[in-house]
Amino acid sequence: MAAAPQPVYWLGNDTLRVSAALFAENRQRLCKGLKAKDGVVPQCVVLLQGGEQKQRYCTDTDVLFRQESFFHWAFGVTEPDCYGAIEVDSGKSILFVPKLPESYATWMGEIFSKDHFKQKYAVDEVHYTSDIVDVLSNLNPALLLTLRGLNTDSGSTCREASFQGISSFQVNNTLLHPVIVECRLLKTDMELEVLRYTNRISSEAHKMIMKNVKPGQMEYEMERGHNASILHYGHAGAPNDKTIQDGDMCLFDMGGEYYCYSSDITCSFPANGKFTADQRAIYEAVLKSSRAVMAAIKPGVKWSDMHRLADRVHLEELVKIGILNGSVEDMMKVHMGSVFMPHGLGHLLGIDVHDVGGYLEGMERIDEPGLKFLLMGRPVQERMVLTVEPGIYFINHLLDEALANPAQRCFINKQVLSRFRGFGGVRVEENIAITSDGIELLTSVPRTVKEIETFMNPECSC
Repeated sequence: MAAAPQPVYWLGNDTLRVSAALFAENRQRLCKGLKAKDGVVPQCVVLLQGGEQKQRYCTDTDVLFRQESFFHWAFGVTEPDCYGAIEVDSGKSILFVPKLPESYATWMGEIFSKDHFKQKYAVDEVHYTSDIVDVLSNLNPALLLTLRGLNTDSGSTCREASFQGISSFQVNNTLLHPVIVECRLLKTDMELEVLRYTNRISSEAHKMIMKNVKPGQMEYEMERGHNASILHYGHAGAPNDKTIQDGDMCLFDMGGEYYCYSSDITCSFPANGKFTADQRAIYEAVLKSSRAVMAAIKPGVKWSDMHRLADRVHLEELVKIGILNGSVEDMMKVHMGSVFMPHGLGHLLGIDVHDVGGYLEGMERIDEPGLKFLLMGRPVQERMVLTVEPGIYFINHLLDEALANPAQRCFINKQVLSRFRGFGGVRVEENIAITSDGIELLTSVPRTVKEIETFMNPECSC
């Protein structure tokens, strides 16, 4: 008799089918990791709480729901207000879903049965959240393992599962976090396939915008020009509200999500499709550093060394352009690279755009300009997925600080630098998966000056 087909997440047409086996494998990996950890005794049960549906301020208007990332990694559930339990010894999975009132069917649609969710998510059991105490009591766990730990990117503490009656159980909230973070850090084959897909679709979106952008459009359709030097431009305090001018340098930092798995790509290109000499020089400097870093990345290298490599290439190229003069070695000693690239080289990528696991617990950050903003401080490992996003920016605030600093201003040619005031910035951001001996490039967009100009102006021989 043929086996029943595996449940999948699918948005139809030509979109990717994601098997529920992806999340079953994640749960198996978590159980294996916990069994190897000191302090995890027999009959432990993992308890994760999913995201809650919230309303906007004091209204009854729902905020668009997005599942809590750890819960999604373990269960792949798209609905809000759920819990999930995993028996560590057996790997048995239990999903708790809210019991919806009959009025839900009038206003929101069909109320599905528990069996529907069991089949949809390929879990062993489904119960209502109102029965969580009774179900967990029947399991008789020696420990409930709940999730509490620091997100080293945001500095926030992840939300620990809680429910009425949890005080009747023996709870440990320190054992789970480091293990599940390490599991999320290294992607499975199925996770890598989803990330390849999000990158492919996001690359096509970048190409479509590159093909269609024209001077005269409004900035809220893109990020461009002088504002490209504002690293997080496009928020309520600095909206995209200017008109794109002929000759502006555009910077697009965007990426789509599919089933919560993310991409994060940046393309920089001239609005009119033709680089000026200065735009070409800065762009090619950044592209050179991007490719130097990607050629050097392999398991075991330090991410901080990759950041320093990008800085070194930038400084060498800025000397060639004439903005800087002097010894690059001496410039490195006074952190000249951070004047033009104040952010870190890149970050982990997965279910979160800035994915978890960048720093081991207790690992100190490097307290140096630029490097202190690195979102990952550990050696590169196979199956990590990372962004490589060097950039050169002309930020007046940082340039003025450097000119006021005797240790740095001696390297700056003020006359040439003045030509680049108001230039904005260039960033090239690629998404990569670490292989056994190097990288797999997930992003696929025009990158060289020739490729960009030909793509944007196919009718001309640029």
